[in-house]
Amino acid sequence: MFANLGFGLGLRTVHYGDVIDSDVVPPVDWWEVISENFMVEGGNPRRILRLVRERWPVALHGVSLSIGTVDPLDEHYLAQLAALIADVEPAIVSDHLCWMTLGGHSGHDLWPLPYTEEALNLVVRKVQQVQDRLKRRILLENPSTYVTFSASRIAEGEFMAEIAKRADCGILLDVNNVYVSCRNHGWDPQAYLAAIPAERVGQIHLAGHTDFGTHLLDTHDHPVCDAVWSLYRDAIIKLGPRSSMIERDDAIPPLAELLTELANVRALAADALAVRAGALP
Repeated sequence: MFANLGFGLGLRTVHYGDVIDSDVVPPVDWWEVISENFMVEGGNPRRILRLVRERWPVALHGVSLSIGTVDPLDEHYLAQLAALIADVEPAIVSDHLCWMTLGGHSGHDLWPLPYTEEALNLVVRKVQQVQDRLKRRILLENPSTYVTFSASRIAEGEFMAEIAKRADCGILLDVNNVYVSCRNHGWDPQAYLAAIPAERVGQIHLAGHTDFGTHLLDTHDHPVCDAVWSLYRDAIIKLGPRSSMIERDDAIPPLAELLTELANVRALAADALAVRAGALP
């Protein structure tokens, strides 16, 4: 259902020069950008994005859709997103399974949902509305969470799978988020992966987190840890080749360091695919 773009990175402002002005083309198959950073027409951000799009596929990753809110969808936001999509023709458009608005006010954070049939129906209806408005399928990313709701009756992986099935959308499988949430709540990450339908996964995120002992926090300011690498390998064995990328949003290192980490993604994916094919035990 979704094309495999290869191995990508999140495009951040500190790397614009390395990406656009360098005589050496970075060995990156595609770039992901935060949608909201490029929604204003004109200006340097949109110019940079157009230049990148001339040479690579681009994925738009939003943080403001608030698909789980009981508020109506933000039509102004959707109009801006539709215009950006028309301008750069991204390979992927995604956002998060969360809510952040209530009564027209935004908390500017990605809050979790109760996993109930009522919430499921709400999200499915809104995803269908968004896809009708944008005239394309979107991907929803599994959240990193720190609390759960006593009202929840559905496991998170099954909740994601059911949304994708009923709304006919895709899943952005954030392997780091799976690990963070499973550690925080005592869930089984293998059971989580087993619940995710392979045909619905259109992209994979990898990132680092901070371990506070009592809980993990999804900070995107560390390299990917060994446990997340291992879970990524398991995911590729289960899913097959998928567009995979590394997110880094704080303590951002030089591009060369991220390229080294991306080379590890390539190697690990190749190893996992060999296992999947039966060439390795």
